[in-house]
Amino acid sequence: MIRGIRGAITVNENDEKEIIEAAERLLSETISANEIVPDDVASIFISATEDVDAAFPARALRNIEGWTYVPVMCMQELDVPGSLQKCIRIMIHVNTEKKQTEIKHVYLEGAAGLRPDL
Repeated sequence: MIRGIRGAITVNENDEKEIIEAAERLLSETISANEIVPDDVASIFISATEDVDAAFPARALRNIEGWTYVPVMCMQELDVPGSLQKCIRIMIHVNTEKKQTEIKHVYLEGAAGLRPDL
């Protein structure tokens, strides 16, 4: 079974170093919380709001040991009026035996309010 694992984090500034560090933190915490190994991952999508363009957040995955060959793609999030700004979101497509209710979605910093139910 392939499952989607979501997460998001906000940055304070549109700064290359901050974007990469935030994305790496989000990815690392999501990987750890769900005990994901690279060989079980089909792909990862990373989106960012239009005000986060100083770096590709996907570069952060290459800082995590063992994740060199996992396909990753960046894209721009829809610019919906009133939506959360300076936000990086992830969707990890992972092969797992876990049930939907066992998946741990990770929302950090200002993104914690996106899914208070999780």
